[in-house]
Amino acid sequence: MLVDDDVPQLVTAASRGDQGAWNAIVDRYLPLVYSVTRAYRLARSDAEDVNQTVWLRLVEHLDHLREPRALPKWILTTARHECSRLTRAGRREQPVDPLTDRTLDAAVDDEVVEAELLRVERQQALRDGLAQLRPADRRLLELLAEDPPRTYREISELTGMPIGSIGPTRARCLERLRETPAVRALLAGESAAAHTGGDRDERAPTAQRR
Repeated sequence: MLVDDDVPQLVTAASRGDQGAWNAIVDRYLPLVYSVTRAYRLARSDAEDVNQTVWLRLVEHLDHLREPRALPKWILTTARHECSRLTRAGRREQPVDPLTDRTLDAAVDDEVVEAELLRVERQQALRDGLAQLRPADRRLLELLAEDPPRTYREISELTGMPIGSIGPTRARCLERLRETPAVRALLAGESAAAHTGGDRDERAPTAQRR
């Protein structure tokens, strides 16, 4: 699994009462929790219950995570467990594949949730990589990525850069972005996953008993 390099630092700071670190964790992985609830097709009220429970469990176990770098997997697994619990409590019927004896929806859920986890990790790596660029490079890439897109003329007026220089400068900025530690770690992790067939460790990180 790809893991953000700063996760251990965030976990340590949050466990010491740093509200900013805690907020960063929640902001980063809240989309992951909701992707699980969407995959299980929970009602809005049940999805909110799962969300609250996940963060409550994390508060309880934050000091005792054996592998802080596996925090995304811990959040993912906890959200799945809570969704499964609510699904069973509601006696929801799901189709079963007779060849594998697996719930068909669960198989689809795995793909959806894993894709969401990868998306969250990529977005965070991109944010971290942009933060590691020179301000001028970061400004240009952010302007080029705006939606709706700006014209080169507008970007030229905002940056003072000649229109003809924007394209070549963009290419150099992207190359420097790829060379930032955050993006290099992401690409290395994806390459390693591809070489091993994309297998991911399904074991959830455990919390030490009090």
